[in-house]
Amino acid sequence: MKSDSPAVPAPSRLLFLDGLRGIALLLMVFNHTSRWWMDVKPMGWGRYYLIYGSVILPASIFLLLVGFCLPISYRKSPARDRLGPAVLKYGRRGLQVIAAGLLLNLVVFPDDPIWSGGVLQTIGLSIVVLGPALPLVRHRGARWGLLGLAGALYLAFALSFPVLRDWVAAHPVMGRIVFLDFPPWPWISAALIGLVLGWAWLEARERGRQAEARYFATAAVLGVLALLMYLAWEWWLPTTPRFGFPRDFMLNRHWTPRGVTLWLIMGGVALLLAGTYWLMEVKRWELRWLVILGQTALMLYFVHQIIALTLINQALGLRFNNWPLYLTANVVLIVVLVLMGKAWLGIKRAWRQAGFSGLTAWARFGGRRGAAVK
Repeated sequence: MKSDSPAVPAPSRLLFLDGLRGIALLLMVFNHTSRWWMDVKPMGWGRYYLIYGSVILPASIFLLLVGFCLPISYRKSPARDRLGPAVLKYGRRGLQVIAAGLLLNLVVFPDDPIWSGGVLQTIGLSIVVLGPALPLVRHRGARWGLLGLAGALYLAFALSFPVLRDWVAAHPVMGRIVFLDFPPWPWISAALIGLVLGWAWLEARERGRQAEARYFATAAVLGVLALLMYLAWEWWLPTTPRFGFPRDFMLNRHWTPRGVTLWLIMGGVALLLAGTYWLMEVKRWELRWLVILGQTALMLYFVHQIIALTLINQALGLRFNNWPLYLTANVVLIVVLVLMGKAWLGIKRAWRQAGFSGLTAWARFGGRRGAAVK
């Protein structure tokens, strides 16, 4: 097919993806501080709505980007047509992220079993599982199959929810391992969708700038339609409450979206993806602080919990039960995280310039070289 403009290569780093990842990290920071820095009675429903509103998008963005970014490094690999290298490469990456999740449990949540599930474990497992699928996703039929699998996994979870709730109650240890915080089933569906969308984006990018622009314009239109569907659903079939945890799945006291919330997530993620592309690729807004957060998000995901929970909440016992004070404290925390991220990138740069090629898992996934999730 003839290109409509000069082809645009897929570089190892795309700032709009770092920016989107940075937005997800910011939302997760607010979700954690709203839980750990404020008390229920003095802050009331405002605290509740902030907790719910800030939990809706970040995990979906992180897991979507896991799949979305995998084709970048895969298409550059000279061994991309072979299954073995893909299994080894992405298996190693995934296991490193899983190890980071277990370390987080040990350091930040020492009272809980180290094997408890978490979003990092789901991200790592997604990388392990999606790696072998990369040689197949070149084929249109395989891509449709992956989308069908993503939908089937979620639908099976929804239909099995009553049984799963009883199973978790009867098997608390296995329940903590398999169904705790953003469990692989059904959250791996977001990574599967991201893999298909990421491959389609790279194909559009290789056809030229106009094709890539159409791709993201389509994403924006679909995002608006999803939000309109969300509003229509709320109007015709209002939920109780209209905005809160009881209308979604709660398994092992952890949240998974359902029904109307899915439309809100699809619309929000699609518009954020298209919006960050337009601002940072088309309009060339650098937003360096947001990019730093995205490039070092794994390290900062780890560190911000030590600061917010272990230091501020547990060691110092501080509470910010006043909205201006709470927001000010979060701004200070974000500034500290940006400075830490900038320092981390400098350390890694010096590490590479010194000739060290065997980066640790932490360095590999915390900054500029990673392509899965930061």
